[in-house]
Amino acid sequence: MATTADFRNGLCLEYNNDLYTIVEFQHVKPGKGPAFVRTKLRNLKTGKVIPNTFTSGVKIDIARVERRPYQFLYEDENGFNFMHSETYEQISIEKEMIDNFELYKEGQTVEMLFHADTETALTCELPPFVELEVVYSEPGLKGDTATNTLKQAKVETGAMVNVPLFIKNGEKIRIDTRTGAYSERVK
Repeated sequence: MATTADFRNGLCLEYNNDLYTIVEFQHVKPGKGPAFVRTKLRNLKTGKVIPNTFTSGVKIDIARVERRPYQFLYEDENGFNFMHSETYEQISIEKEMIDNFELYKEGQTVEMLFHADTETALTCELPPFVELEVVYSEPGLKGDTATNTLKQAKVETGAMVNVPLFIKNGEKIRIDTRTGAYSERVK
């Protein structure tokens, strides 16, 4: 058992017979009345973020979770298939459990979150940035750089990303996996 004093971003807890992770929290001590903790909790099964307020000092159940390194192998009709980097154990996960599935490339390393008591996969996360090659993009017009204009580009995984006009076919770009947006060109 833990209390609200143990809250930190990323902490997994059991709440209302479900598993949640803390996205954001804030301790509040109003001038009148007891202190409380305002939180945003993400449901690990549905991905839905809900706001919740805990009275300061209330007891909570912390869920035991483990982060394990996996490598993306391929996608088939059963979902996405991964292999544990150390034990070579393979696992298949449904497409709905994966964020930014259009940025997954074969051989990509990911980190999976497992519930330690039931050994079930909860989430699958890419590193913060991935490097992908631009397969197709329209050519940019020379001299059209007065503003930050963007164009659509298709990367090797099939995802469409907005990139600056100077990006050409065959170039590697770095993409932020949290937002799915272009970050920079890779030299």
